[in-house]
Formats: sequence, C-alpha cells, structure tokens
Amino acid sequence: MKAKRVKGLDPSRSLAENAARIVKVRLAELHSFAPDAFEPENADQQHDMRIAAKRLRYILEATDFCFGKPAQTARRRARDLQGLLGELHDCDVMLPRIEAHLSELRRGDAEAVRQRAGVAPDLDPRLSARAPHRTSYRGLEMLAVHVEARRKVLFDRFCKYWAEQERIGTWERLESTVERKLEAAKARRVAAERAERAARKLEEAERAERDAAERARKAAAELYEARQRAGGEPGADRQQPETGKEQGTEQRSTDLG
Repeated sequence: MKAKRVKGLDPSRSLAENAARIVKVRLAELHSFAPDAFEPENADQQHDMRIAAKRLRYILEATDFCFGKPAQTARRRARDLQGLLGELHDCDVMLPRIEAHLSELRRGDAEAVRQRAGVAPDLDPRLSARAPHRTSYRGLEMLAVHVEARRKVLFDRFCKYWAEQERIGTWERLESTVERKLEAAKARRVAAERAERAARKLEEAERAERDAAERARKAAAELYEARQRAGGEPGADRQQPETGKEQGTEQRSTDLG
C-alpha cells in the first residue's frame, strides 16, 4: 500500500507543526480502512490497515513528545493494533501454504498409486489406502482447521479492540491535539506575518519621513538663496561697503580738524 502524500510540509517551520501534518494524514489513512476491514473476508483491507497502523506508530515514536500523553497512548495502541493484525495476516499467509502442500502431496500420491496399478483396467482401492503420504494428511488437515479457527478468534479480538479504542477516544484525542497544534502554529504564523508587514510599513514611513525632511531642507536652502538674490539693490554688486578700518580712519580725521 502506497502511503498518502502529506501536503504543506515546510523545513522552515517547526518540528511540531510538520509532525502534526504527518500524524493527521497517517491517522486519517488508518481510519480509511475501518469500514471494509471489519468484514472477515477482506484480508487485503486488514493487511493495509496493519501497514497504516505501523506508519502511524513510527511517526509517533519519533515525535510523540510534541503532543504529550494522547500521542504516547495512541503510539502504544497503534503498536498493539499492528501486532494483532500481523497475527491475522500470518494466518492468511499460512492457510494457502497448507492447502498448497496438501495439493502437492495429493498429486504425488496419485501418481504413485497410478504406477502401482500397472496395466490394471481399474484402480484397486487397497492401493490408495497404501499411498506414500497417507499419514500426513490428517496432521495437515488438523493444522488447517487450527489456523482457520485461530483466525476467527483473532478477527473477533481485532473488532473488539478497535471498538474499545473508539469508545475511549484514543484516536479522537490524538486528532484533537494535532488540530490544536496546527491551529496554534497557524495563529503564530499569521501574527508573525502581520508583525512583518507592520515593520515594513514603519520602515517605509520612516524612509518617507527622512526623504520629506531632506526635501524640506533643500527647499529651505533654495528659498533662502532666492530671497538673497531678490533682496539686493541695483549696483550693489559694484559698490563695495566700507570696511570698519576705513570708517575708523575717517572719524579720527574729522576729530583732528
């Protein structure tokens, strides 16, 4: 069974958020087999559910500290479920092997009995009673009966085990914890994005304020220069004002006269 793809994983985000996304998908994957897996003949769905339980268990073994007790409990229950479905799968593998071995023995005995019959026009029943593997059939048949009966017992245990976990809310508590982690991570990310936008706006406002101040300074300088030019009298640039030294000499000459 191919694992479902987990969307939204981002290495720049926290371990808890990425782990929550994986756990959420693996938990949904486990539940997706629940309707069909409770039919005794649906061995494939039961096997796929075992693999889903194993994947959930593995991610929880690595990250259950992110989610606390609900994840630790779910990890143990997923391990137990995986083991139970594994035993069920062993029965499903064993039964065809027993049947195949019985078929092989039957074919071999049939050939041996046929050869003993020689050129007889019909088969003497006493030849079949002396088939080479005649003592093996009963043991294999009883083994097949045991495995088939054990499978029924294990299947009943599986159904009751799942119903009990549903009743006490093992998976529901894990799902709720994971959802809260995702919601908290989203809220933090939204707040961080808002703070970043506000910081950018503040930086833009400060830059605009600095630019405005620089423009005001340049405008004031231009205004001062323009007033200086507009306020001068005609010919003032050709008539130099008297210096303080020259005025002092003229005053002393007047006093002496």
